[in-house]
Parts: sequence; structure tokens; C-alpha cells
Amino acid sequence: MMLPLPFAPDTLRLAVFLSVFLVLAMAEQRWPRRPLTVSKPRRWAVNLTIIAANTLLVRLFFPLVPFALAVHAQDSGWGLLPLLELPVWLETLVSLLALDLLIYAQHRLFHRTPVLWRLHRMHHTDLDLDVSSGTRFHPLEIFLSLAIKLAAVVLLGASPLSVLLFEILLNATSMFSHANLRIPLAIDQRLRRLLVTPDMHRVHHSIFPIETDSNFGFNLSCWDRLFGTYRAQPDAGHDLMQIGLKQWRDQEALGLRALLLMPFARTFTRKTP
Repeated sequence: MMLPLPFAPDTLRLAVFLSVFLVLAMAEQRWPRRPLTVSKPRRWAVNLTIIAANTLLVRLFFPLVPFALAVHAQDSGWGLLPLLELPVWLETLVSLLALDLLIYAQHRLFHRTPVLWRLHRMHHTDLDLDVSSGTRFHPLEIFLSLAIKLAAVVLLGASPLSVLLFEILLNATSMFSHANLRIPLAIDQRLRRLLVTPDMHRVHHSIFPIETDSNFGFNLSCWDRLFGTYRAQPDAGHDLMQIGLKQWRDQEALGLRALLLMPFARTFTRKTP
């Protein structure tokens, strides 16, 4: 059953995105975790342009977004979950867990598969991490990720409400986990029992491949613990660790054009654990 929404889904998603972005951006200014190493205005100009471009391109090339497909799938009775006839609350919980596990698996696949790493490595070239990094992805990666989510929505038969909640949560937690936000250690330790915290995800953006290939979760931290990819802290500590990739250390060379062409740049061998 489709529950009535107080706002159009797109309006709700945009409102949550802007609210979370602004709150985290202000919090970073007040309680920064690490000093920034490169020009923030230049980074933000690139990152925000990428966000805007991705949003526009998705509108142009993907008229059927996951929420709309979920509505159609529900009306058509597609997918596994409708066959189980679960209560709404349980169906929503199962959908959120299944979709979050899918994103974890997809993230690992993008690191393990050379051709997919070519798309994903743009995200890892950011030389600092903050809230703007959370949505810095190559358009081709966005397209592929969206196609995977659309397939998952059909196979699961996840309700439109579940899909909308998941997309809002994924977007918000991605910005949160990338935020340059100082959280007291005791609170961080409690939070990361359930959620991916900024300190936990920052390890994933280390310059060292053994650390880059850990902590793949965006939302729930349980998948990394369950599948053996959890790493508590970077070896150098959060204050001294280097962010980014060894092959791209010059902010001047990380302009918009260079980032968009990065999937086609000369590749390099990565050592994975």
C-alpha cells in the first residue's frame, strides 16, 4: 500500500539534502576534525559543479528514478517481497537492509574490478574530506549505480516508501560519513556500532591501498564487520594520515575537465588485500 506523502518525493529529497548539507557544513566550521590542506573554495567549486551536473544528467537520461519504478513495480506486483506479504514495518526494514547491503557490495566491486575502479577513483582523488566529498562521483558511476538500484527495486519489489527512505538516508549518511567533523571518541565508538562515522569512513580515503580497501559501508557499519573489511583506525592516525591517491597529488591538476576524463586516463596497478 502506498502511503500518502506530505511533499512530492523530489521536493522532499532536495529539502533533506540541502538541510543536511548546510547543517554539516556549519558544524565542520565549528568543530573541524582535520586542518584542510588545499584551497577549499577551489575544491568546493569543482565538487558542487559535479553535484549539479550529475543531478541534471540523471534528469535528462533517467526519466524513471527508483521511486517511480517502485510505484510501477508495486502496481504490477513485481518482486520477491510482495509474495511474502510482510507487515509494512517489516517490509520496510527488510528493504532498507537489503538495499544497504547492495550498496556495500557494489562499493567493494568498484574497488576490485579494474574497469569499475576507473570510474570510482575520481571520488578518491579529493585531497581533503568534507561534506562536499559525499556526493563527488563521476557521472558514469552515478549512471551505473542508478541502473543497479533500479534492477534491485524490481527484483525486491521494495515499496515506494522504502525506496524513498533509503535514498534519503543514503544521501544523508554519505554526506555525514565524509564530513570533516570532530566527534568525541566515546560518542564515535558508540555511534559506529550501528552507523558509519566520519572517523570510520576517513580510513577508506587513506593514501594507502590496504586502508582504502576497507570500511566500504556508507550507512550501516555492520557489513564491514560481518564481511571482514572493518578497520578501526588509520595506521598514521587521523591527524597525520594522507587523503587521496598517490598518483594524483596536485590540486591544480584536479580540475573539472581532468576529473571527468579520469576514467580514460592511463591506469595503474593497485595492490588489494
